[in-house]
Amino acid sequence: MKIDSARFLADLHELRSFGASGVGKGVMRPAFSEADIAARRWLAGRMEEAGLRVAMDAMGNLFGLAEAPSLLLGSHADSQPEGGWLDGALGVVAALEVARASREAGGPAVSVVAFQDEEGRFGITTGSDVWSGNLTQKAVDPLRDHAGVSLEEARRGLADMVTGPVALAQFSGYIELHIEQGPSLDAAGEQIGVVSDIVGIRDMQITFGGQQNHAGTTPMALRRDAFQGVAAFTTQLEDALRNIVTPQSVWTIGHLELHPNATSIVPGKARLTLQWRDGDTERLARMEAEIRQTAQAVAQERGLTLTFGEMRGLEPVAMDRRLREALEMAAEDVAPGKWRLMSSGALHDATNVARQLPVAMLFVPSINGISHDFAEDTDEADLVAGVEVLARAVTTLGA
Repeated sequence: MKIDSARFLADLHELRSFGASGVGKGVMRPAFSEADIAARRWLAGRMEEAGLRVAMDAMGNLFGLAEAPSLLLGSHADSQPEGGWLDGALGVVAALEVARASREAGGPAVSVVAFQDEEGRFGITTGSDVWSGNLTQKAVDPLRDHAGVSLEEARRGLADMVTGPVALAQFSGYIELHIEQGPSLDAAGEQIGVVSDIVGIRDMQITFGGQQNHAGTTPMALRRDAFQGVAAFTTQLEDALRNIVTPQSVWTIGHLELHPNATSIVPGKARLTLQWRDGDTERLARMEAEIRQTAQAVAQERGLTLTFGEMRGLEPVAMDRRLREALEMAAEDVAPGKWRLMSSGALHDATNVARQLPVAMLFVPSINGISHDFAEDTDEADLVAGVEVLARAVTTLGA
């Protein structure tokens, strides 16, 4: 199998043009946006040119299918609202290149997937969650984004491309190439990371309710300020988690809404999303208990009401040994002494697919560890090295 690096890079840059931000190599291609829909139509054309049968399920997951049984490669094609050009896109275009190269060389059958809504416009890795059978289309259709648009409404933009369900049984396994989205490989001057496991994740909405009031006449001592509840909760939570977490544990308040969100009004309501991640299921549960207790203590101290939303999440996942070892051998061939076995702190579609198929993952460095930002980038030599490792592993697995 011979990888055409020029063809691969050209496709990767062309995919970047769909939703290009105008800032560096940045991309704005949220799931089901005009840019995302145009990108999927372009990808479908490239899959067809590669001799693959194009299929799309009702969720908008796009497949380029080889004859069954086949190995499935891919990632997602949607981006964060202000995202980088490689997050997800690298895995999809790399899969396409390996599928083409394998077909040209008479190698193993390789299928390609571009999952939908991995970045969470409507949920956590929604596309692969539905495809893997964990959620039904009926269950996710009512989900709404921050603008109030439902998933059912959004996916109408791809309705003409939908061919029907794509069966998991035709695939022997799934491998996803991705940028690291962290600093480890870049800081160490290493070229390849073979993933050992993916951390688990929990996501919950918390609402503090206070008393909306005049910002100029309400004495500080008499205020029931919902935002001050958030501030106290954030401060106290760090101390509360100190004896539970490890250096690999993380937690983030990534979205905050104040009501009525006006300069001269004491906030009467503050709604936040809290997300926490760790590789140990028991530790995730202990973190949850501490989060709830801390929020309850703050609400009681400040005379606030407290509401917890539904908690969503995914369990930690170990990579399939056979697939992982094929990647390890390929990494040593392509980047001898410049690769490592590592955990993934970021969530990926592979977590959902692992419920049904053997899965493995491969990382290439992110320059300065930056991702989910217009500045996200990777040296092109490292991008090509990642595709080369993927191709060699596929050859080994098909032997």
